Amino acid sequence: MADSHKKNIEKIEESYREKHKKPETWSGFPVKEFYRPEDSAGLDYERDIADPGRFPFTRGIYRDMYRGRYWTRREVTGFGTPMDTNERLKFLITEGSGGLNVIIDVPTNLGLDSDHPRARGEIGVQGVPISSISDVEDIFSGIPVEKISVSLIISSCITPVVLAQYLAMAESRGLEIGKLSGTTQNDPIHTRFCGIRMSAPLDLAYKTGVDTVEYCTRNLPRWYPININLYDLREQGINAAQEIGFGFSMAMLYIRGVLDRDLQIDEFGPRLAFYCSAHMDLFEEVAKLRAARRLWARIMKERFGARDEKSLQFRFGVHTAGCSLVPQQPLNNIVRIAYQALAAVLAGVQSLHCCSFDEPIALPTEEAVRVAIRTQQILAYETGVANVSDPLGGSYYVEELTDRIEKEAVKIIEEIESRGGMMEVLKNGWIDQELEKAALRYQKEVESGERIIVGANAFQIPPEEDFQARVHRISSGAEEIQLNRVKRFKSERDFKKTREAIRNLKSRAEEGEKINLIPAMIEAARAKATLSEVLGTVRQVYGYPYDPFEVVKNPFV
Repeated sequence: MADSHKKNIEKIEESYREKHKKPETWSGFPVKEFYRPEDSAGLDYERDIADPGRFPFTRGIYRDMYRGRYWTRREVTGFGTPMDTNERLKFLITEGSGGLNVIIDVPTNLGLDSDHPRARGEIGVQGVPISSISDVEDIFSGIPVEKISVSLIISSCITPVVLAQYLAMAESRGLEIGKLSGTTQNDPIHTRFCGIRMSAPLDLAYKTGVDTVEYCTRNLPRWYPININLYDLREQGINAAQEIGFGFSMAMLYIRGVLDRDLQIDEFGPRLAFYCSAHMDLFEEVAKLRAARRLWARIMKERFGARDEKSLQFRFGVHTAGCSLVPQQPLNNIVRIAYQALAAVLAGVQSLHCCSFDEPIALPTEEAVRVAIRTQQILAYETGVANVSDPLGGSYYVEELTDRIEKEAVKIIEEIESRGGMMEVLKNGWIDQELEKAALRYQKEVESGERIIVGANAFQIPPEEDFQARVHRISSGAEEIQLNRVKRFKSERDFKKTREAIRNLKSRAEEGEKINLIPAMIEAARAKATLSEVLGTVRQVYGYPYDPFEVVKNPFV
């Protein structure tokens, strides 16, 4: 008893005297005890900071920010069958979601129809399956897509195929596609770092990405044709400056490809967008996003000669950091997510997705998604953070950190350029090496206890005392339902009409790199060609197997 009492006293004393042992940011930038005016003395207010809504937009792209309009509240959705996802989308609308985020499952991302032999066990598990226009119709059944912004989280080479199916669906409703608003993530090159490398070869990824931007620029004036995905890169373990440096180098690669299609920078510059992470270091994340905004304005103006002010504006959505969440004591994740969302809002985010606290365990339950939406609503309506544009602007610490991160990001971009540009470092594996080094560094810090993760390597509790989160489970019959749907769709269509559309697509693809294939893909979607049939046809023209797994043969040969 005495020994137990002594240990408790020692623990109290240790806790009382505990001090901060790692005076650096999450990314490893050392920080001082406090900051003074001289720490940011080199910055000129008008040149480097300026008022919100003015170049270089460090403080925000709009003068009034959330007084003009709140950020769009979105939650990523997709699971089970298209009908299951449709129900969840309608639930989110009733709960106050201002926009829709639809994510696809792994087979779809790989370019496989649901009836592909390798799709078994993965259909609808981590997203919604989309094999045909019929699936798209069911996902958006009863939803007025002409009145709500729709984000299609499709990034691999299937991006133009799913976009074509979506547009064909809208046209079948009698809608003018030029009036639709939304976003295609469309960053196919980055998916090589997300397990989709085998079905996203660099040349084809580049082609499909540029096709999508060109087509949307010419035909969908209210659509964001690309959302360069810095978030997925950050999830690999890289730091804040690398997130900007790698992501902006990727963006410039796409820009050069679109300029080569005889479009001017100010024709598509205003519709470029970015998808960023909001990680755990609140001040660093705010500084990172401010730095990104300033650096992007300078890149567009100085490197590409953009003159339209809208082309200079860094428009970004944020996904709170899924990699920061842990399955132990999952309710702690609500706190993590709230702080990350706060950083995004303080930094001037345009669209925000909050993770659900149960994501390290399973797909989010409705309860968890509701908490994620409520987190955003509490931020918007109760905390006062929407009252003032860039409330942390002028902080000696934040301004110095903003400047430091921008300079580090510029160094990374310049190194990539010195190595031959983004395409070259992708081909020779330099980017892969940098990602692997960052991930290894982080893992060592966690395992050694140098980096404390509450509930993972510190402050743990016995499993029997932990909160038992309710697990969202996909209907046991969802896979069979989707399989039967696809088989029936293929058996009931006019095969001759489908084959004719596929042959036209093949002919167009053979005409050359700069021929935009989306019009032919829309025609194929109307003729009931499936996702794998459309992508497989283009793959073969580019010298790749019809099926990335080389299991299914081309049915039109």
